Amino acid sequence: MQSTARPTAAPRRRVRWRAPVALALLALMAAPFARHAAELGWAGLTRDLWPESRFDPPGVAVSAAIFLHMASGAAITVLAPLQLIPQIRARAPALHRWAGRVIVCLALVTAAAGLAWIGARGTIGGPEMSAAFALYGALLALAAAQAWRFARAGVYGRHRAWALRLFVLAIASWLYRVQYGLWYAATGGLASTPDFTGAFDRIQVWAFFLPWLALLELWLWRERRRGGHAAPARPAPL
Repeated sequence: MQSTARPTAAPRRRVRWRAPVALALLALMAAPFARHAAELGWAGLTRDLWPESRFDPPGVAVSAAIFLHMASGAAITVLAPLQLIPQIRARAPALHRWAGRVIVCLALVTAAAGLAWIGARGTIGGPEMSAAFALYGALLALAAAQAWRFARAGVYGRHRAWALRLFVLAIASWLYRVQYGLWYAATGGLASTPDFTGAFDRIQVWAFFLPWLALLELWLWRERRRGGHAAPARPAPL
């Protein structure tokens, strides 16, 4: 007897557009901040900004460091979200690898230059801001180095985790401005002072990166519990 049941339609391939669109939009939203930072950094490295800028005149090594920090930090703010787009990794792996090397180098420059400025001049908000920003710079350098290290070793599960940490830290400088903007819009600048020593300022120096890293760690922990993207026991061949 011939079956009259209709053949089952082949499942449609899922269109994974949400992640790339979200990451691209994030890069676009961060672009104005990155452009301002890049322009100020480049201007400080190429011409005399004194007294237009509150930083020391050109020729002083630590002033060059802060302007280099601005320029390189601007680049990773935009490049880091684009580096996570899965279609680029899948269809242009060579581009992904080279872009990753560029981001790692820029992140290390950003961290080293910022730490040099903090060590030599401190920050406007005093010791607490200096300590928080120094921790931020150290974590940025660590995430960049570890992402590169595990990529070279072929341990792609761990590389992915450190690359995600690097992404969070790369956009944290932009998040710092976003959080200030939202706070001022909601409260008119309550508990914030021009010298960045108000109660909100003292919270913000930690809140622009540590809570976001904590949320990422929670997400990675839950992912490991579900067995997703576990790191391979042995390094995969390059």
